[in-house]
Amino acid sequence: MLDSCKLKSACNLPFICNKKINTAGTSNAEVPLADPGMYQLDITLRRGQSLAARDRGGTSDPYVKFKIGRKEVFRSKIIHKNLNPVWEEKACILVDHLREPLYIKVFDYDFGLQDDFMGSAFLDLAQLELNRPTEVTLTLKDPHYPDHDLGIILLSVILTPKEGESRDVTMLMRKSWKRSSKFQTQSVRLSDQHRKSHLWRGIVSITLIEGRDLKAMDSNGLSDPYVKFRLGHQKYKSKIMPKTLNPQWREQFDFHLYEERGGIIDITAWDKDAGKRDDFIGRCQVDLSALSREQTHKLELQLEEGEGHLVLLVTLTASATVSISDLSINSLEDQKEREEILKRYSPLRIFHNLKDVGFLQVKVIRAEGLMAADVTGKSDPFCVVELNNDRLLTHTVYKNLNPEWNKVFTFNIKDIHSVLEVTVYDEDRDRSADFLGKVAIPLLSIQNGEQKAYVLKNKQLTGPTKGVIYLEIDVIFNAVKASLRTLIPKEQKYIEEENRLSKQLLLRNFIRTKRCVMVLVNAAYYVNSCFDWDSPPRSLAAFVVVEDMLEDEEEEDDKDDKDSEKKGFINKIYAIQEVCVSVQNILDEVASFGERIKNTFNWTVPFLSWLAIVALCVFTVILYCIPLRYIVLVWGINKFTKKLRSPYAIDNNELLDFLSRVPSDVQVVQYQELKPDPSHSPYKRKKNNLG
Repeated sequence: MLDSCKLKSACNLPFICNKKINTAGTSNAEVPLADPGMYQLDITLRRGQSLAARDRGGTSDPYVKFKIGRKEVFRSKIIHKNLNPVWEEKACILVDHLREPLYIKVFDYDFGLQDDFMGSAFLDLAQLELNRPTEVTLTLKDPHYPDHDLGIILLSVILTPKEGESRDVTMLMRKSWKRSSKFQTQSVRLSDQHRKSHLWRGIVSITLIEGRDLKAMDSNGLSDPYVKFRLGHQKYKSKIMPKTLNPQWREQFDFHLYEERGGIIDITAWDKDAGKRDDFIGRCQVDLSALSREQTHKLELQLEEGEGHLVLLVTLTASATVSISDLSINSLEDQKEREEILKRYSPLRIFHNLKDVGFLQVKVIRAEGLMAADVTGKSDPFCVVELNNDRLLTHTVYKNLNPEWNKVFTFNIKDIHSVLEVTVYDEDRDRSADFLGKVAIPLLSIQNGEQKAYVLKNKQLTGPTKGVIYLEIDVIFNAVKASLRTLIPKEQKYIEEENRLSKQLLLRNFIRTKRCVMVLVNAAYYVNSCFDWDSPPRSLAAFVVVEDMLEDEEEEDDKDDKDSEKKGFINKIYAIQEVCVSVQNILDEVASFGERIKNTFNWTVPFLSWLAIVALCVFTVILYCIPLRYIVLVWGINKFTKKLRSPYAIDNNELLDFLSRVPSDVQVVQYQELKPDPSHSPYKRKKNNLG
């Protein structure tokens, strides 16, 4: 017989128990816990008291992690600026046995930096009485500083055994949960709600307009501000505005909502400091649960722990058609469903919801010959399907190099020039998932209804890796909407990738830029040869063209064209590295710009080339029918009155937005399909290599 009041923390600290004890000193119920089995542990995280202060303002932003063994099983929400937080969060945890204690760790959330440790405690599950609620108080301690008082955490727990059919169901739930909780990549971790459903329930559209009277962080009385946004594990970083206290960003991006009640967006403003750690300007929050849906809200947010305001536009919209189902349940072969989708994107519905460009259905059927990632010579593969910021997962097929998923994913297309990415990972129990292979497929290159074997590539998409994956993809879209969306800025990914200095990448970008420059030099030599009369017919034709141009451009306006500080030795090294990364990125942008112009005329993407031809023809007809001076007058009036008509509109250049959709030479290589081995055929299937 076990007394549930013998529950103890990692440091053998006392706790509070609400269970009655009989006169003999034993509990009212005898509970044998010797037999291992499946248990369900229901925990209610109540609150914390007198927690440690970790921020400069004498407060903390605490959250709690629960671990069993080395595996995280629950993470609470963040309570900002509170040393006595109230969570009242519930968690349902499935455990195999009671030998492993529950490890509770409390952290102070620090956006952009490493979270600070606030204390930990253990809960011995073997001492819990089955089927009886227990109130627990755990004293937090730091193993390195055992004398420090770090406060207490209050919990309510109940342990329930799982037997019979419910145990089988629970085992399936546990496998699904275990796969989801383990999947992590270096760039992003899925939120707990996302792990459960894989689906988002709404979109948060955010436009960062401007900052006002921000705090000066530099010696010159100015700052180089940028802003970081975070909703769950979704992140976005704005561009840096140099030397200003009133920056004008005009940036738009979207977050996904995985909870019906919304969530809290954490916003922090920073000053970019070359060679040093960036300076903190201030922070604020947006509580989405307080905002009404289908309405744009203008928010002027006061920065806490700093100075100034941020001005945002926030719009909450309902979820679009993004889902996952079994292949046997959902299919476009249903003629009625297909007709409804075709009608939805017919040419007659051009101006109905311009953002809804098309519909994408991806059938992830199976893979063959995957890489063995485990010591047993097998893998535990699962798939991640991504379209811009939409991200869905399959289940895991354990101990198999030839897995079958038979899952159907559906997405709404907002930009027909998006690229579908399908990545195969190996689930690893205690570490991040191992990469097995990846394919990137531009939507415009998809052949509808065709089951194809795609050779998996490496992370950089530059060469093959082991294995193929069988996909069947359908794309339905409205061509007019797709063309109009081509002339507005591309959707930016909120998952940012760090730019790192690479000697190989720097050299490649230099060679690409040199190639583009040589094209311009050769063109200049060609033009110069016209004036040298190397070819009289060509020079005569050039002379006639120049004369015509001079006559037509009598009233053209000219366009106006647009310090370093002493640093210590270490700062100079950091500054040089940052300059090298900037040079590497600039070379990439310049080379990509030239390659995109070339690929527009090379018909690399026929849709874009035809769109360019149509636009040139329309512009030619307009110039023929309307004098140039009137076109310039209308353009000027539109330009000067744009701020008055739409003060928060995002400035964009339609030509640059068009070119951003044309792939560079590097992207052409990444999107190029590799020919699979002839033995891989959808009609000649191999037997599954089951472990």
